[in-house]
Amino acid sequence: MTGTHDFWQQIEVDEQSRARLAAHGLHYRTVTAASDAFPGWIQAVARGFQDGERSAEQVAAAATRNGGRRLTGVFDESGPMPGVAVGTIASWPSELTVPGGTVPAGAISAVTVAQTHRRRGIARALLEGEVRTIAAAGMPLAMLTVTESTLYGRYGFASAADAAIIDIDTRRVRWSGPTPSGRVDFVSREAARDTVVELHERTRGRTPGDVALPPGHADRYTGTDPDAKDGGSIRCVQYCDAAGVVRGVLTYTLTPHERDIVRGTAKVTILLAETDDAYAALWRFLLELDLVTHVHAELCSTDEPVLWMIGDRRAAAVSVFDHQYLRVLDVPAALAARGYGAPGTVSLRVSDPLGIAAGEYLLSVDDSGAATVTTGASNTADAMALELSVVELAALYLGGVSPVALARAGRITCSDPEALGRMFRSPVTPRLGLWY
Repeated sequence: MTGTHDFWQQIEVDEQSRARLAAHGLHYRTVTAASDAFPGWIQAVARGFQDGERSAEQVAAAATRNGGRRLTGVFDESGPMPGVAVGTIASWPSELTVPGGTVPAGAISAVTVAQTHRRRGIARALLEGEVRTIAAAGMPLAMLTVTESTLYGRYGFASAADAAIIDIDTRRVRWSGPTPSGRVDFVSREAARDTVVELHERTRGRTPGDVALPPGHADRYTGTDPDAKDGGSIRCVQYCDAAGVVRGVLTYTLTPHERDIVRGTAKVTILLAETDDAYAALWRFLLELDLVTHVHAELCSTDEPVLWMIGDRRAAAVSVFDHQYLRVLDVPAALAARGYGAPGTVSLRVSDPLGIAAGEYLLSVDDSGAATVTTGASNTADAMALELSVVELAALYLGGVSPVALARAGRITCSDPEALGRMFRSPVTPRLGLWY
């Protein structure tokens, strides 16, 4: 994996984007975490996400987290702060869980443009450049989690896995789930961090939309970052089964009510469960916390099982938002990497605003759900016809949206949307439980 990251970091910047930005007097170049340019890059990222200026300790910690990433910045050397980037982006090689397997994918993060440099083509240059770079590196897909949902469709991305925010009034809860035979115990934050890493790796292959855990993320959940401001406020518990094996971990914070101590809020940082018993035990622990009347959990599944374990369904308020975005770069490789729910043959005509994935393809799925994909429309007499852009293909890819809905919305043209839905369906709702 180290060799892969070394190769990734050595890729030159995209020439089309370099030339476009140079015409505006802007410099587009890569930055390494060990270089003198990194502090100005990470300060720009913090500013872009409305965070405060980073201290020397925070810059050093960020350099460690970003050591394996390809960092790219846009610099305005005519300005008063030439060392601070006016545009940033980061990427690294990762792995995405899809129905029936996994597929390599280029992860994108830290996309920012300084407010002072809007409408100069910086966002376009950064995103198009990174998409072309990831495609040239041989990755079938690019992926990112977004703060601004309207920005990415023009570059071929679509929401492929939604997330839910769940707020539960624990005063209305009467536990109706199972009562596992294992035990829940408080553990140190350091022990919880190691468990998060281990459990995430053991469980991520079960849920379409999940990804390999980015470096440093486990420290975020447990407050063990060397630059964590309030790490000590995070509480950690684990669940062990009857055999003594750790099967789940939960980290959370508590916020007292401003006037009434018995009406506090518990906010979930992360909940990972390898078994159904671990899931039930950790959720019950949360919902029965003393001095707590409100549990808040983000990045949940849209069909979270706990909603069927609380007696009164209206004790929970659920809001859904778009979260994990995908961009298909290599149609044959992406479609062949996943499994399918029904056999069939589909003749696809795909359009692409950047021209990367545009073309005609034949998808053939056998009775086992395995696929073969050929380029060009051939032997299509018995195939259902599907015409769509690369955006809708990304939306369909994990099985998180119905082709029937997209056809009714006028987003795809398909000769048999219901049959296509049976092929692309996923038995597990796509979900990603982290930001990156």
